[in-house]
Amino acid sequence: MKKTSVRTRVLTGTVAAAAIAAATVGAVSASAETTDTPAAPAAVKVDTQNKNLAQSTGLTIDAATRAAQAALDAATKAGQHVSVAVVDRDGVTRVLLKGDGAGPQAPESAERKAFTAVSWNAPTSELAKRLAQAPNLKDIPGTLFLAGGAPVQSKGAPVAAIGVAGAPSGDLDEQFAQAGVAALAK
Repeated sequence: MKKTSVRTRVLTGTVAAAAIAAATVGAVSASAETTDTPAAPAAVKVDTQNKNLAQSTGLTIDAATRAAQAALDAATKAGQHVSVAVVDRDGVTRVLLKGDGAGPQAPESAERKAFTAVSWNAPTSELAKRLAQAPNLKDIPGTLFLAGGAPVQSKGAPVAAIGVAGAPSGDLDEQFAQAGVAALAK
């Protein structure tokens, strides 16, 4: 093996150190913020006439909360311990209230009833009756074909749904869900 001279080793080390220093300074300079460069626009303007855009209608969080609270209040007034869920048009939970004394299964059941009601734009009591003709409907993930879900409509189209679970009968659950829907009309 050939020995390298001290001079070669020092020169090689110096070149390597200079390369590392240059790379570090370059990286720091590249990531540094400059005050002379104008900021990128916060939003890009979009032509709203573009046929690639879709618009949808949904409840505000305030409206969803009012509806959920109205359903929970109706149940409490009737002496029932329930959970209430309000989902948007896509079935995403916007509000979930677990009432005092509601069972551990009630929140999930309320969400699934609301999801089912908005998916078919029909009360879940009506959908439960359809299972006789199409029993595999119950196999669709996230659904629950028990009374207690009510759709919220705008111009006949579903924009949200309210699901209630925990009362001793689905008819009561659905009555409370309808109280939530009615609160939105006020």
